[in-house]
Amino acid sequence: MQTRTLADLEVGPVGLGTMGMSAFYTGAGTDDDESIRTIHRAIDLGVTLFDTAEAYGPYTNEELLRRALGDRRDQVVIATKFGLYRHEAGEQTPTQQRGISSAPESVREALEGSLRRLGTDHIDLYYQHRVDPAVPIEDVIGQLAGFVQEGKIRHIGLSEASAATIRKAHAVHPITALQSEYSLWTRDPEGEVLDTLRDLGIGLVPYSPLGRGFLTGAITKPSDLDEDDFRRQNPRFAEQAFSENMKIVDTVKEIADEVGATPGQVALAWLLAQGDDVVPIPGTKRVSRLEENVGAADVTLSAGQLERLSALPVPTGDRYPDMSSIGR
Repeated sequence: MQTRTLADLEVGPVGLGTMGMSAFYTGAGTDDDESIRTIHRAIDLGVTLFDTAEAYGPYTNEELLRRALGDRRDQVVIATKFGLYRHEAGEQTPTQQRGISSAPESVREALEGSLRRLGTDHIDLYYQHRVDPAVPIEDVIGQLAGFVQEGKIRHIGLSEASAATIRKAHAVHPITALQSEYSLWTRDPEGEVLDTLRDLGIGLVPYSPLGRGFLTGAITKPSDLDEDDFRRQNPRFAEQAFSENMKIVDTVKEIADEVGATPGQVALAWLLAQGDDVVPIPGTKRVSRLEENVGAADVTLSAGQLERLSALPVPTGDRYPDMSSIGR
């Protein structure tokens, strides 16, 4: 595949989100062997950006990525995150520590834990998973800058941060990327946040670029989801909103038919067309889906098709409660 740059970090145009291999989308259980095959295939296809977090599992997703990468670690860019688990001395056991925290002692322990689980001496891109309103962002970035000097991380990232927070952080140390939800399903970064990223030369890494699977057209009714699939609690997947939101998918399908691609590839191609500084990280645990997602980099949409997609309405229903508004 061709490459793109997040600030000065070069990666493939489509990354791989590994969260669903270990958490949240595991209603039918996990299949580590298939997940590892998917990661191996991703490397073979030229995928270089692999996204994980200590919160996924928790902890088990980083361990899975370590096992999958083996002696190929130097061929990839590992991105992981801290800040959704508390690690302060005297806290409870790890499974009971869920909660926003960027306290210095917590961040240090989180980093050391991720390095150990990933089996590496450095993390290529280290994100603050969510902004902690109790700790000034300048202090957090100052600590991360120290980790850069120590050689333990190479690049600093933020997730779901506001434009003001991004500017404060970047003034302390260059920020490489912002990871936020962005797709035809969620357009929130457009406007002030995206303008700020471009002004400062920061890349955008959209997570859930396929609208949690909705934009693929594979989900046709709420009952298609397993009983314990967390999407069943999302307002946009609720019965009353579902049929309205399917109208968005209908347009994506129409354009997919026009260009000879899948709906998921069209949704990703639209994102890729938003700028060379945009690198989506669709998640999957299956080789077939991975190959489909990577193929989006070869899909070309006309100006008219891009315009039709950009004109789609905002989905019915609120975003899921992912703590995106905390701190910011």
